Amino acid sequence: MRDRDNDILLYLLIGALAIFGLWKYSPQITGTLNQKEYEVKKVDEKTSYKIRKEVEDTARSMVSSYKADKLSYEQYKDSKDDEQKSWAQSYKQRANNTATKYNEYILKNSYVWDGNVPEDIEYELEVLK
Repeated sequence: MRDRDNDILLYLLIGALAIFGLWKYSPQITGTLNQKEYEVKKVDEKTSYKIRKEVEDTARSMVSSYKADKLSYEQYKDSKDDEQKSWAQSYKQRANNTATKYNEYILKNSYVWDGNVPEDIEYELEVLK
């Protein structure tokens, strides 16, 4: 009977030490698990066709919008009509807003291409002066 009581006491002691160890080192364990999850997510993002296509489609859409606003700005900027000059300023503002957002977007998502940016996607859009 004494051996059985000693075994139970030993198991309780080991269990208590294990619980204490898990409690004491839970921040480090959580940190390690979070770091691993982050690394897996980054690899997934780099190799995911869906994410690459989404980034490329968004970039192409922004370039298209920018070019349309830039062309409209250039069409009206030298007009003698004040209303058309006002339109030109609005188009310029929209084009510059799009260029700024685009440049930030490309910088943020450049990891998707890993240096191999498709030819039809510009690396940076010019801010109109």
